[in-house]
Amino acid sequence: MKSPKVLIFLALVLPALAFSADPAPKVDPKRIINESNGFLKEREPEMTAEEYALYEKVATMLSSQPEFALKLLEAMINDKEPPSPAFEFILGNAYYAAGQTERAEASYQRAVKRYPSFLRGWSNLGVLYYTSDKFAQAIPCFSTAVTLGDRDPATFGLLAYCLERQGNIVPAEMAYMQALAGEPANPNWMEGLLRIYIQGKQYGRAESLVKNLIKERPKETRYWLTYANVLLEGNRKLEAIAVLEAAVGTGVAGPDELNLLADLYAEQRLVPEAVAIYQKVLGASPAMGEQKLIHFAEVLTAGGQFAQAQEVLGSMKSELTPAGRIRYLQAGADLLVAKKQWREARQELEELLKLVPLNGRALLGLGLTYAGEDDLPHATLAFEAACQIPESAYRADLELANIELKNRHYEKSIAYLEAALKIEKTDAVQNYLTRIKTLVAKTSD
Repeated sequence: MKSPKVLIFLALVLPALAFSADPAPKVDPKRIINESNGFLKEREPEMTAEEYALYEKVATMLSSQPEFALKLLEAMINDKEPPSPAFEFILGNAYYAAGQTERAEASYQRAVKRYPSFLRGWSNLGVLYYTSDKFAQAIPCFSTAVTLGDRDPATFGLLAYCLERQGNIVPAEMAYMQALAGEPANPNWMEGLLRIYIQGKQYGRAESLVKNLIKERPKETRYWLTYANVLLEGNRKLEAIAVLEAAVGTGVAGPDELNLLADLYAEQRLVPEAVAIYQKVLGASPAMGEQKLIHFAEVLTAGGQFAQAQEVLGSMKSELTPAGRIRYLQAGADLLVAKKQWREARQELEELLKLVPLNGRALLGLGLTYAGEDDLPHATLAFEAACQIPESAYRADLELANIELKNRHYEKSIAYLEAALKIEKTDAVQNYLTRIKTLVAKTSD
């Protein structure tokens, strides 16, 4: 039996390294079953003379005319004497070829029940269960075939996958190794073993495997991403960057690889490099690219790197998605507020509020621009509007408390702080409230 062509999809979740439920390796069950139509002398049951005579006539029809072959085989069955296990096996093959899997299963089961050492009967029954996603039922079939002497790498590989799907990781690892012993360069069994190593956090072994996979199939994008994530699990960020740069250089990097590389550049504060890669992401996936670029600008603003933040925002195309446009205006306004360019920030925020009038973050920003110019009445109006929106109410209450404290309206300041504490209790705000109450008490005395 030749090894089936299989394909196991490696799915990684970033930044944590994990796998989704993998689809079963693809096999060609009809080929496997058709190739089993010959018999192994002295190791499998024999047909009666009449059965063999009919078998010789229909053997060539099983793959080309399964329905016609099936009719001839069924005509041989009578109620007086059951067919031999060998004939049941061929009948099961014919049923399978004709798409009658339930009858095929019943025939294979009768064959192995009457002849328990029927190696290929167990193997074909395992293939039938496997292709029906009945992995738990396939395991004993493949295991029995192996016990009886089946050393085909495909049998070990499919057994390994079934064991893996059932959570039997240790025997699955051993079975994958047996499959690889027979086919050392088979990427399907290497991927299965790779999943197990990653699940078990055996990143050294995983690295060796994924490097071999890249060597065997350098155009498979997912292998490069897997390699980078394995390195990241060991906090080897610069090496991960080098791997992803190689993927970009060879032209195999997709959006996920570009996205991860840009994130790593951004983390290292390599602004020009990050912007260049984010622009590639923007071209392939506009929504993702613009969100990433804007987030990068926000991070730079928060870190006080205003010139770099402006560079990032300035690199963005004018054709933004509606959601991107809103976030772009907000990021620009935040940068201007951080730079204390109050008038320019207010213009950005007013444009933003035309698009989303109930944007709490924008209302907070607007209040900060007025407060920055010491225009407390207008700042109060903006913060009071922000108080009506749940996601901005906490911060707005604190800002209003500060304004009332400046105006020496202590009771109002206390009321706003208590309102903030009802939303979120923090020691800092509680201590602030206590100090103001103490101040009020001393003033009263």
